[in-house]
Amino acid sequence: MKYTEGPEIRDTKAPSGPVEERWEKRKFGAKLVNPANKRKLNVIVIGTGLAGGSAAATLGELGYNVKSFCYQDTPRRAHSIAAQGGINAAKNYRGDGDSIYRLFYDTVKGGDFRARESNVYRLAQVSVNIIDQAVAQGVPFAREYGGLLDTRSFGGAQVSRTFYARGQTGQQLLLGAYQALERQIAAGTVEMHTRHEMLDLIISDGRARGVIVRDMVSGEIERHLADAVVLASGGYGNVFFLSTNAKGCNTTAIWRAHERGAYFANPCYTQIHPTCIPVSGEYQSKLTLMSESLRNDGRVWVPLRKNDDRAPGDIPEEERDYYLERIYPAFGNLVPRDIASRAAKNVCDEGRGVGPGGLGVYLDFRDAINRLGRDAVEKKYGNLFEMYERITGENPYDVPMRIYPAVHYTMGGLWVDYDLQSSIPGLFVVGEANFSDHGANRLGASALMQGLADGYFVLPTTLGDYLAAGPFGDVDEEAVAEAEIRVRNKIDRLLSVNGTRTPDSFHRELGKLMWDYCGMERTEESLRKALERIPELRAEFWQNVKVSGTAEELNQVLEKAGRVADFFDLAELMCLDALIRTESCGGHFRAESQDADGEALRDDENFAHVSAWEFSPDGPVLHKEALEYEYVKMTQRSYK
Repeated sequence: MKYTEGPEIRDTKAPSGPVEERWEKRKFGAKLVNPANKRKLNVIVIGTGLAGGSAAATLGELGYNVKSFCYQDTPRRAHSIAAQGGINAAKNYRGDGDSIYRLFYDTVKGGDFRARESNVYRLAQVSVNIIDQAVAQGVPFAREYGGLLDTRSFGGAQVSRTFYARGQTGQQLLLGAYQALERQIAAGTVEMHTRHEMLDLIISDGRARGVIVRDMVSGEIERHLADAVVLASGGYGNVFFLSTNAKGCNTTAIWRAHERGAYFANPCYTQIHPTCIPVSGEYQSKLTLMSESLRNDGRVWVPLRKNDDRAPGDIPEEERDYYLERIYPAFGNLVPRDIASRAAKNVCDEGRGVGPGGLGVYLDFRDAINRLGRDAVEKKYGNLFEMYERITGENPYDVPMRIYPAVHYTMGGLWVDYDLQSSIPGLFVVGEANFSDHGANRLGASALMQGLADGYFVLPTTLGDYLAAGPFGDVDEEAVAEAEIRVRNKIDRLLSVNGTRTPDSFHRELGKLMWDYCGMERTEESLRKALERIPELRAEFWQNVKVSGTAEELNQVLEKAGRVADFFDLAELMCLDALIRTESCGGHFRAESQDADGEALRDDENFAHVSAWEFSPDGPVLHKEALEYEYVKMTQRSYK
């Protein structure tokens, strides 16, 4: 795949000065919109997860006219509901040394020094407000005996800063945002459109001015116009087919925006979660996450001996290898996700994995049950244990869980500046759909933090600064018509192929190719193989995909086909980005770039930058944004 290099880019919105003062400086410098003018301004929000739901609710509360879209039958079904373990915040309720600065430091280090300092410090600052907001909404966080909010530890930190609601934190936080959204729907400031999928972005006079959507029930193609568009459509982990994401999660909204001119940043940065239920067979269509919070009390181990097929209870203590505790004594089982995932892969590659195919390691709660009692463990993790037993038929109170790494989160996404605005004026991107806060690896419990920080606290300020210059006049009718024609032509093309293979069969093949060649470990050879095979498979897709039904009805096969077509294009860019980045950093592990201990070896001289890709019919154009560190010194990451 050919590419060219374009001019370097900069984030011109990030203020200068002491990092702890930058957000306050930006807020004060932002233009305000008076209440009467807000009623004249229209905003479209795509997605109703934590980022999109909180953004739409807050913008509606401020007085803007908001249109909210989701492809589910209710905003409550957004994938944020699946998050389990918790949400980080620098409250320091435990008095164990936490602070805003420490959360900032841990996040920059956890991202392997590939995130912006300004964005990450703001995230740490805002985190303390999120908890107060959620508590005021009635989110039932766990509490200690004295009534104070409880916290637990997560990977990549040596303090206890993760607030949680058993293993249902995402669900409870989403219900808080949902009730705030429903309040605005009832008040008339938010107009809700469920079962609608965004299929293109309308650009008029160089600004994002609306979207083309498909009513997924009737098949009707609709045009919706606004003064600004906010994308909160989540990540693209389902490019791997098997992942912990809901089956509906896709890249279409951000990819179509990329085709209209929004830069796509760091697409190769994907997160492998170490604590998932292993694959059980070819029939599987998704994987199930077991919360990282389980590593607080569960101990990860494998047999010392290769090919040891004894039951775990028959393996004595001296013949077990608690490898994370052995290799990383300072952090033990609470090392970051990328570290834990690669360590699990390594012991399985050595032949010491457990379960079918040797692709698993044990997560053992025996010691915790003996120390705390079964009741205490059940109060913390009961719903997770029940979920595990329902899926595997094994009781984790009696036998250790079996876990293995799986695709979970994507740190890459549309490029945004400090204001969360993309390279297209008027197009703002929040939550996992943007690239901004996590670098090359996300620490556990930081996704919920970023989504709510963006939606409740950051976007309402920065979007207001943009809208202060609005309304922006009439939208060019020709631009709207062109966007609608593009959508209709793509749908017609999919329906006209009438081949013999289902979209799912192509998706599964693409996903396996991506996992094998651009998964936990990448090499130049594997990435070049992927870049040869993806165009061939994509060509076969457009020649042989079978899309039954019509466009004028509920047609889930058509929906899947459109999403898979976008995954092909994204997959190619991911592999190109991974091939060019000849270093290892965070979740991007190039086998050619590791130290003597097998740890990721960065190349700060050549790759301390964001890779922002511009779409072009002649091949992608790479723009680099240099990353500068004033407060956290770039060093080789160590959790030992």
